[in-house]
Amino acid sequence: MTLAVLCPGQGAQHPAMLDLALAHADGRRAVDDASAALGADLRDALDPARMFENAVAQPLVCVAQLAQWRTLRDALPPPRAFAGYSVGELACYGAAGAVDAATLARLARDRALAMDAAAVAHPGGVIALRGLSRGDVGALCAGLAAHVAIAVAEDAYVVGGTSEALAAVEQRANARNVRVTCLRVGVASHTPLLAAAVAPFRAALDASPLAPPGVRVIAGVDATPVATRARAIATLSAQVARTIEWGACLDTLHELGCRVMLELGPGRALSRMARERFDDVEARAVEEFSSAAAVAQWVERRARG
Repeated sequence: MTLAVLCPGQGAQHPAMLDLALAHADGRRAVDDASAALGADLRDALDPARMFENAVAQPLVCVAQLAQWRTLRDALPPPRAFAGYSVGELACYGAAGAVDAATLARLARDRALAMDAAAVAHPGGVIALRGLSRGDVGALCAGLAAHVAIAVAEDAYVVGGTSEALAAVEQRANARNVRVTCLRVGVASHTPLLAAAVAPFRAALDASPLAPPGVRVIAGVDATPVATRARAIATLSAQVARTIEWGACLDTLHELGCRVMLELGPGRALSRMARERFDDVEARAVEEFSSAAAVAQWVERRARG
């Protein structure tokens, strides 16, 4: 069976999220190179008081995933594709060989700063809704500064908006007994409210040494494979202010024949989503294992099955 690698977004950070990578030379090197590029040691970003700040979280999450992948990759079969959720899509390009650790860290910081600057005019965040169709979620957002940010599944969505709009959406959802979860993201990601962040981030990508990915990356905005630098720049910049079609991204991986999916850390949500969506997919997160060797053993048994 064929392997796909999933890269999550921010929200599940924790103080031990670099431990696996720091235990291996390749992982430590990625963290050290990224820290040098940022002018600050990423180990210091593991402070619970800071790790959820956007400009801290995005480089931390991206570099953690790249460092984990470098720790694991030589022991795993080559993946057919990478797919990333929110900022995890940028991390995919590091894992796919399109950027080095230093460039990835700088681009993640550039992305976060552009989003923070755009969010000044529309302060807000994101919430998750479960149990409604896309049309019903759109109705909850009607007339408000709130939009579907991520389509997770046919009955699961993330909504981004201003603080006032999200409060109104939550009130409307509660009136319908809909499950609402507040997420630890401080900007209205993947909505038109962050449109002002697109151009500066695109400029940063244009100026970077981003290369075509060595392994296809699935674009969040339309769930299609990306294989060129130009398309990588277009899709990565666009997704800052456009809906992420995550359920469709998983469908694309399935259509490509991927039946084993490994989620890099931090978090376990993407592997759970994959299991819920497909009966014939085996999906687990790196954080479920005690060591890199245990991860490799699990993947090897499934991918060669």
